Amino acid sequence: MIPATFIPIIGGLLVSFFPEGQRRLRNIFVAVISCLPVLFIVRMFPGVMAVPSKVSIWELPMFRSISLLFLGDALSVFVAFASALVGALVVIYSIDYVREYPNQKEFFTLVLIFQGSMMGLVFSGNLVIMYVFWELTAICSWRLIGFHRHETKPIQHADKALLVTVFGSACMLLGFKFIFHEFGTLSVLELKGHMLQAWPLFLVLLGMLAKSAQFPLQTWLPDAGVAPSPVTALLHAAALVKIGVYAFARIFLGTFTMSHSSIQLIITMTALSVFIAACSATLENDIKRVLAYSTISQIAYIFLGLAIGTPLAVTGALFYILAHGLGKAGLFLGAGMVEHYTHEKDMRKLGGMKKVMPITSFGFFLNALSVMGVPPFGGFFAKLLIIMAAIQTGNYFVAGLIVATAILTLIYLMRLWTKVFNGPVTHPGEPEKRKLMPVVVVIFAFLSLISFLVLLHPFNLVEKAVAITQIIGIK
Repeated sequence: MIPATFIPIIGGLLVSFFPEGQRRLRNIFVAVISCLPVLFIVRMFPGVMAVPSKVSIWELPMFRSISLLFLGDALSVFVAFASALVGALVVIYSIDYVREYPNQKEFFTLVLIFQGSMMGLVFSGNLVIMYVFWELTAICSWRLIGFHRHETKPIQHADKALLVTVFGSACMLLGFKFIFHEFGTLSVLELKGHMLQAWPLFLVLLGMLAKSAQFPLQTWLPDAGVAPSPVTALLHAAALVKIGVYAFARIFLGTFTMSHSSIQLIITMTALSVFIAACSATLENDIKRVLAYSTISQIAYIFLGLAIGTPLAVTGALFYILAHGLGKAGLFLGAGMVEHYTHEKDMRKLGGMKKVMPITSFGFFLNALSVMGVPPFGGFFAKLLIIMAAIQTGNYFVAGLIVATAILTLIYLMRLWTKVFNGPVTHPGEPEKRKLMPVVVVIFAFLSLISFLVLLHPFNLVEKAVAITQIIGIK
């Protein structure tokens, strides 16, 4: 837990010490540092698999009820693994992507600190420490979204993302304050089993919805598409928008109990996000904005599964964190290849890319199948589990809405594919001279195809993670 969190942060700070003439050595260093969290987390698998209820605890007392508390259980290990794996592949892709960019040291510094902050947030067992890492991700994402500082629009959209997410996190911090005054502690271990009152629940939930770009705080995420494509992949697939759903699972399912009315309110709000975002994606022509609205819709699926709260629903939701992360990262990186080569994001001005980008085209299509929910890709099994859970609990309208949204997902992603990759060639050339980027896109497609294996024995880490969230239940 500690190495997975602090090695990327320290490594990010060390990037600036590499001289300009040592770019190759720096790139190797960045790639290795980004992969180390995956290895550290995999080493935790045997202990978690052997004793699902076991929680590895590392604590450094600080003052009063605030301590640097890290928890390694099945839930945190699974989410950390999903984020670290996607993040490492995105960083490797970005080495080629930003080869001609200025300020590369700043880029890699922020990306690695972002990765370490995500690991720290996932493993945090104290609400204030969770908030500290939460804000670190906000600061890094703000600077990465506005990375093209010579342009006005990226700066404006980065500021918008920061204002919305910081507003949400400020509300969440106020909710934590109410929790401390009521229970006298901020440790999730000591808070386990308590009933959360309406006001702190609402404030904490607002922070989660803002960070995960859910209705009515979703508008900042489509605008974040002005960032470099590796950054958008990190935001949408690896870390940022996943923070909210992880915090929901950790705080609302694995720690506190909630009333039935609170659950129904969350289901209603996330159901609106599912459908509204999918409709918006069908009307967009900007590739990245289509994928951004798709992310909002797909993240809402995860919230729905967690809010329904049955073991089947939570299994689908947690598995979808991995399945969506893999598929959406591949889509954004594939779209990044197109934008990087053509300098165009309007799908109406593109076409025939599969003839000049055959590897990227193949990988993009397979990742799209996963996000659409086509069997045997991971996205199919995740959506199926959530739909089945909605039917079992009598949420027939929600189940119907998920099916309708899945159809819309098929429509807007096939529309994107057809306009960008089929038809006459609009930008002839050889854009795949650098094989690293298209290969990473195909790797994501392959992982999306085999991701359902994590649901099977002995790769049943999802089942162990679900057990953590089911300790409390819903009242």
